[in-house]
Amino acid sequence: MDRKLAVRPLVACLTLSLLAACVSTDPSGDNAAATADAAAASASADSGSASASASASASSSMVSNATGAALDTVLAGDWRTPKWVARDQYRHPKETLSFFLLKPDQTVIEITPGGGWYTELLAPYLRDSGHYVAAVWDDKITGQPNYRYNLNKQLREKIAGNADVYGKTEVRIFDAKKPDFGPPNSADVVLTFRNAHNWVEDGNAQDYFNAFFAVLKPGGTLGFVDHRAKAGTDLPTQIKSGYLTEALVKKYATDAGFVLDGESEVNANAKDTTDHPNGVWTLPPSNQHDKADDAKYQAIGESDRMTLRFKKPAG
Repeated sequence: MDRKLAVRPLVACLTLSLLAACVSTDPSGDNAAATADAAAASASADSGSASASASASASSSMVSNATGAALDTVLAGDWRTPKWVARDQYRHPKETLSFFLLKPDQTVIEITPGGGWYTELLAPYLRDSGHYVAAVWDDKITGQPNYRYNLNKQLREKIAGNADVYGKTEVRIFDAKKPDFGPPNSADVVLTFRNAHNWVEDGNAQDYFNAFFAVLKPGGTLGFVDHRAKAGTDLPTQIKSGYLTEALVKKYATDAGFVLDGESEVNANAKDTTDHPNGVWTLPPSNQHDKADDAKYQAIGESDRMTLRFKKPAG
């Protein structure tokens, strides 16, 4: 599944890309309670969306050259899984990671990377100057859903199968019922992709956001992507469908202490009506639909997703 990479060409190319780019870059409550709170948060978020979007655009442009050149190198890596490369059109990794202001010398914790879609990019990107941490469910805890053990196994096999690319990855375990992602104030960035709907269903989403806040350094970034519900969608429907409202997510984040730092539509999909018979899992890549409806859902593509950047206040 993995294809080997000679590390020296990667390092040389990555380093040269960064140097060249940097020369021209400026330095620079659950259920009813949660639903009610989400409505209030939505009104607050709407009032600040213009300034947040402007901030996002300005901040992203500051690092787009350096980040973009380095990410181009890893995006072109021959170790990437071909069927996952095909999903770049939906997941927009270059634009997403640029929006999150990622830099190659940072300590980055990715929450439950699954089989390693983003690991294939983050591990080599951070390999030489930074620190990539894959935070996974603790396998020693029994009674968890089988998919957790299976995905952990898949990720560990990927890492072990290509030391040139993944050899410096740290796999860090945590208890899903009591999430803790490492020493306080130790990470520059926490990233989570399409995970939060599971935490909301489990009833401990706030615990995750609190743990993100704790592990991040002052001024650190939480990069967040998940399936987006229509504004005003009630909590039971969010849980059943796998789509979350932006208001609910923003409330979890701000209750933990975060400040909204930017919003992006890079992972938006206007074709997604979010009202599918099997929720978000109706769409690719899960494709839980009747075979006769395949063309319909392939034409929609993957889900409409929110892309949010939060900051832990520096002071």
